[in-house]
Amino acid sequence: MPIKSNSSDVFGRIISVQGPVVDVKFARPEDVPNIYCVLITSTVEKTEVVLEVAEHLSGNVARCISINSTNNLQRNAEARVTDSAIQIPAGEALYGRIINMLGKPIDQKGEINSQEKFPIRKKEMGSQVRIHKDKKRSFEVMETGIKIIDVLFPVVKGGKTGILGGAALGKSILTLEIIQHIVKKYHGSCVFTGVGERIREGNELYYELSKHGVLDKTMMVFGQMNEPPGARFGVAMTGITMAESIQRKNQDVLLFVDNIFRFIQAGAEISTLLGRVPSETGYQPTLIAEASEFHERIRSTVEGGGSITSFEAVYVPADDLTDPAVVVLFSFLDSILVLSRERIQLGLYPAVDPLLSSCANLDIDIVGRTHFEIAQEIIKIFQRYEDMRRIVLVIGIDELSSSDRIIYERARKLQYFLTQPFYVAEAYTGKKGEYVSREQALEGCSRIIEGKMDHRPEEEFYLIGALP
Repeated sequence: MPIKSNSSDVFGRIISVQGPVVDVKFARPEDVPNIYCVLITSTVEKTEVVLEVAEHLSGNVARCISINSTNNLQRNAEARVTDSAIQIPAGEALYGRIINMLGKPIDQKGEINSQEKFPIRKKEMGSQVRIHKDKKRSFEVMETGIKIIDVLFPVVKGGKTGILGGAALGKSILTLEIIQHIVKKYHGSCVFTGVGERIREGNELYYELSKHGVLDKTMMVFGQMNEPPGARFGVAMTGITMAESIQRKNQDVLLFVDNIFRFIQAGAEISTLLGRVPSETGYQPTLIAEASEFHERIRSTVEGGGSITSFEAVYVPADDLTDPAVVVLFSFLDSILVLSRERIQLGLYPAVDPLLSSCANLDIDIVGRTHFEIAQEIIKIFQRYEDMRRIVLVIGIDELSSSDRIIYERARKLQYFLTQPFYVAEAYTGKKGEYVSREQALEGCSRIIEGKMDHRPEEEFYLIGALP
């Protein structure tokens, strides 16, 4: 069990149940449990309900958020105070397993035999990275095998990458492809956190990881959209705690979160249920604090220890990149991959828009001069292409000057070349998935830019791997 009871049990009585918000009254002020402490109660059918203290009210009342359903929870029912916050099992026993926010297995494979347990909440974080004065921070570029990411938005070990997009733009597919590429190549550990997404996606993930042979190095935790907001909010903390448990053993770990926007959304629901006045943007007043609480735990340890590298899918409501929650998440990310609905309609997969996206890791000191110059030239060509595309729609390609026409055609070839068949999408594309190394991707882009592919039709570059 992830929660231990105290030997000298203290009990309170439920005086109010309003959806997932439960008020528990205690006889004495000293009996009122601390914030984030866990209370256990049960429904009429003897189903256990876990409550987490969120606020202290006057009259010895603790206002709690329920982690599971409060259906048939009655007034005056007893609530037992435990001696800790929510704790989850950790260690090797979690590989290949699926747990919920409380650390209980939900994969029907029996109990998890682990002696280690960690609380999912942290009291204080301290400084993010400590480095000796005589030692500079080194950047290690991680290869994802996906051309558009490796060339224009390189991933650095210990960094945070956000995959932004509205509904049905391929965030989950891209996340899944990155998992199976990186875990296979680096033989590293992976933690997948499903925050407020569909159960179908979790089911597909499990069988995809099993099919590609990377399940034995993956831990999974889910708080799905059919669960109360307390579970959807807390599951992000459970996921980062699992990643930290691997990191403590000086191992590098990949943390995948699908979808971090649902974590913010669950926080807004909890804030409203607790009666807090929303900010003028409509979100919870604690928006930045909650996003910080999660992201500040994604960090490197001291001197050669393990690192946590995160990939976070971010749902963009109504494709509005100015949504306050999305803007807040921007400030914590090193790379922002924006998925475009326009590119989906053109059949360009992955649908990453190179002009809307950005990456702090695209730097000469990190990727090297050759890579940096090729990437800058690609972006320059795409910017020129975007200007010409509108003109071509009106007057046609024949009206362009010869130099502009060359740039226009190379831009289209680059655009097609940066598409790629995915292993996890073979059933949809009918093409076998391909892994393309960073050197192959850069060489292909360089040959197109230099005009060595001008004699080839653009259709030959669509959904291929490396250039032959």
